[in-house]
Amino acid sequence: MTSKSAKKAVCIMSGGMDSTLAAYMMRDEGYALIGLHFNYRQRTQKKELEAFKALCHELDIQDPYIVDLDFFSQIGASALTDSTLEVPVSGVEEGVPITYVPFRNGIFISIATAIAEKEGASVLSIGVVEEDSSGYPDCTQEYILSMQKSINLGTKKETSLEITMPLVHLKKSQIVIEALKRDVPLELTWSCYKNEEKACGLCDSCRLRLNGFKQAGVADPIPYD
Repeated sequence: MTSKSAKKAVCIMSGGMDSTLAAYMMRDEGYALIGLHFNYRQRTQKKELEAFKALCHELDIQDPYIVDLDFFSQIGASALTDSTLEVPVSGVEEGVPITYVPFRNGIFISIATAIAEKEGASVLSIGVVEEDSSGYPDCTQEYILSMQKSINLGTKKETSLEITMPLVHLKKSQIVIEALKRDVPLELTWSCYKNEEKACGLCDSCRLRLNGFKQAGVADPIPYD
């Protein structure tokens, strides 16, 4: 358990490589971590939750928040949450891909803000990557900074929250290298959009991850088909 006097960071953690590294960076900066994970009816929900729990164990995060957001499947419009849409496997898409979940990060940040205000945290950590992402509009520095302004306008006067996005300008290869420097257990992370047993190796997320490991000159420790 964290002490009331400790500086606290709410870490939005998907179970993927990026948000996991961001959480480790917060730990190394001396923050007491509050883990936050969302189940939103994504295709790999079970595997992502399993990864999140394993990572919380490694980070000694006690009593993490696991929030169910079933309405994302009702909204649909994304191949991650709508089973009638196929996850593309032909290569990294140009523009905003069909795996984009409408306003997902805005909703995640809003809920994280409520938790941070309750817990007395001063920082929200999110693992967005702008340059090497799949073209998601809610992963840009400009957008996250605008959300930071909005959440501070919409919370108590004494609440002052910073959204930290330490990976926003990094490439996947740099993320891999930084994670290895900090002994992040990358074998526990999961990135695939399609599969839960072995990663497909073909979806946008797998391609970006595999290319990052290749450019970093190391093997990806998770299993692939």
